Amino acid sequence: MGGADKVKRQRDQGRLTVRERIDKALDAKTFHEVGAISGIAEYDGKGELKQLTPANCVFGRGKIDGRPVVIVGDDFTVRGGSADASISAKPLMAEEMAHDFRLPIIRVIEGSGGGGSVKTIETKGAANLPGGVGGTRWYWYTTANLARVPVVGLGLGSVAGLGAARLAASHYSVMTKQSAMFVAGPPVVARLGQDLDKQGLGGWQIQTKAGGVDHAVDTEEEAFACARRFLSYLPSSVFELPPVTPSDDDPQRENEKLGTIVPRSRKQIYKMRPIIESVVDKGSFFEMSPNFGRSIIAGFARFGGKPVLLLASDPYHYGGSWTAEACQKVVRYVDMAETFHLPVVYLMDCPGFMIGLEAEKAATIRHGVRAMAAVNQSTIPWCTIIIRNAFGVAGVVHQPANRFSMRYAWPSGYWGSLPLEGGIEAAYRADIDAADDPKAKMAEIEDRLNKLRSPFRSAEKFWVEEIIDPGKTRSLICEFTELAQKVLTPGVAGSMRMRP
Repeated sequence: MGGADKVKRQRDQGRLTVRERIDKALDAKTFHEVGAISGIAEYDGKGELKQLTPANCVFGRGKIDGRPVVIVGDDFTVRGGSADASISAKPLMAEEMAHDFRLPIIRVIEGSGGGGSVKTIETKGAANLPGGVGGTRWYWYTTANLARVPVVGLGLGSVAGLGAARLAASHYSVMTKQSAMFVAGPPVVARLGQDLDKQGLGGWQIQTKAGGVDHAVDTEEEAFACARRFLSYLPSSVFELPPVTPSDDDPQRENEKLGTIVPRSRKQIYKMRPIIESVVDKGSFFEMSPNFGRSIIAGFARFGGKPVLLLASDPYHYGGSWTAEACQKVVRYVDMAETFHLPVVYLMDCPGFMIGLEAEKAATIRHGVRAMAAVNQSTIPWCTIIIRNAFGVAGVVHQPANRFSMRYAWPSGYWGSLPLEGGIEAAYRADIDAADDPKAKMAEIEDRLNKLRSPFRSAEKFWVEEIIDPGKTRSLICEFTELAQKVLTPGVAGSMRMRP
């Protein structure tokens, strides 16, 4: 690598070397390196090798849970991973191998990820034109593989420039809490008058809340475990179906406590994650992007061993209302499910889009209709359980339009064009103003309308198919996944172009 002193410095700072990372990420003794002796060489007048600076990229094939993958890592001990120490063919070949052999790819990123350095001008004798002749192929594969194979990005140090782009251009990204990611680091943004250290500029709390990175962990070993688990739910490429695993969790398992988990008062909140854990195969829920778009919970889960994308409302954040960030989250994960043939299960409690000045400044409605388009354009099987609220345009987006999907409602279901609160004053203003006791009139109207909007009234008119015993939720979803398995079909390259 970069020499004993550079390796020692890497370890002294609490970071593993690239080769240690690769060994820990893969099944033991499965790594087959490609281009092991590549580097930048110097020769004497007789053509004898004087010195070799190893390429700061290490890549090859290995296995995770017995399945082949491609792994490519930056060697920060060699010029901090910058371009003037790189052999550009190596990271490009890693992407090509993943693409053409239909293998998942794990990018272990530290530094600029093969990007530029101001010293490159001197070492190369000219300034690099970004995306110049031949350079665009690497950038093309960086995003094109998203439509073909699972892509995992691991940010394990200071990640900037092209490295940041490669980390973001993934289906799932993880950074350690000691790491940072930014387009340009503190010395560069200081020129803007922003005096920030690495954590203040692009630390994990900033990036996971902004959605730049999906998850943050304390150790590199945890990052590798997250990558392995993420890949366990997905096929190796769009040309295959997600793997089904054995399950000893009874599909008919019931939980009577679910019938009392939603408060009778609609002003009270409740925890959605215990509901999720109760209905999925035990221990199978794998949450992603927990700090971003927090009114929507998203993750993979299994029912009877069959993987699904699970979406759920979180009443603890804006009552479950869809913010601009939540809408972006829905788009991303529905697109991912469509790309890799995962059925969707949606546990819904959505009172509508977030409202107010900040919501308008964030263009919530535009992001909302993008989420609607993503759901409507999906072709994967879909099952919705209406836990409580379903209102407005965001309420419409609880299932794809113009095709059949399964839908059930708990007795706590409560829906309409808009909530009564605030709507009564507008719709019945004349009646309320004319009453001797406006507050009593208001209460009378609200009571009358609440009786009319009982979920059982909707079931009578077949506006909702079934009102179910909450305790039977798991068995019905397991039935859905069993049926969905029969209609899932492998994709065709390019049929779904997922974007980062």
